[in-house]
Amino acid sequence: MPHDSAIDPRVSEVIDWFAREARDLPWRREDCSAWGVLVSEVMLQQTPVARVEPVWRRWLDRWPTPAALAASSQADAVRAWDRLGYPRRAKRLWECAHTLVERHGGEVPRDPDALLALPGVGDYTANAILAFAFGERAVVLDTNVRRVIGRAWRAQPLPTAHMTRAEREQAAALVPASARLSVEWNAGSMELGALVCTARAPRCGECPLRDECAWVAAGSPGLDEAPRRTQAWHGTDRQVRGRMMALLRAADAPVVLDSHPDLGDVEAEQRERCLESLVRDGLIQVQESAPATYTL
Repeated sequence: MPHDSAIDPRVSEVIDWFAREARDLPWRREDCSAWGVLVSEVMLQQTPVARVEPVWRRWLDRWPTPAALAASSQADAVRAWDRLGYPRRAKRLWECAHTLVERHGGEVPRDPDALLALPGVGDYTANAILAFAFGERAVVLDTNVRRVIGRAWRAQPLPTAHMTRAEREQAAALVPASARLSVEWNAGSMELGALVCTARAPRCGECPLRDECAWVAAGSPGLDEAPRRTQAWHGTDRQVRGRMMALLRAADAPVVLDSHPDLGDVEAEQRERCLESLVRDGLIQVQESAPATYTL
């Protein structure tokens, strides 16, 4: 595929690779609405594609527009979120649908400031919507893209915990001036990081940048020594909160959670702390009864 001569050759390689290897994901199809793209971006935050796709399909079948979701309850949204994790995202999507109906006629806005004003939409999500829903030039910089750029251009094994200004500026400079090519670069570099240039087991032999990658040229240093960002799960507050949410999703009536037999292995102090945090986050409602009962 011919490219603008001003584009870095490595960017062109990624664009060509993406044209050959891109996964056929429903939110990438031309008939996907801007709302469908927005929903996918929220669901994909810290959640792999394989888990997101079936939930995304059910969600869009049920709520194909923001107005459809806004007409349902927050509890319906949280219940439909199923086990994607971080259920505050479901609450934010429900709030976002209301904002879209009230301020934007039920449509996803194309204006960056308007996107950033939506509940749950930050810089990354706003730029992803501009690029993938509206085909505009934007700097879409997630962990996968940061890893690809860091390795191929700077010989950096893994991204740092916090993005630097220099990193942002370099990423912006790599985005092609052409809107079409910029979208293909954004999607392609993200795909390359997700499928090939992975964090712990990169498949460098399959990478279109293997002959031009600064990290490979340097001998692929530093990966073994880099700290592993593992997060404990069993017994954490996040796991207990998830168990409580699962009990409420499955229930047709208010549930007593303080002494629920399925939570018998959870210390009373942790149960209380998790319940209080779920109420504070607006994810569950407490019914003033004796004993207290909870609903979504």
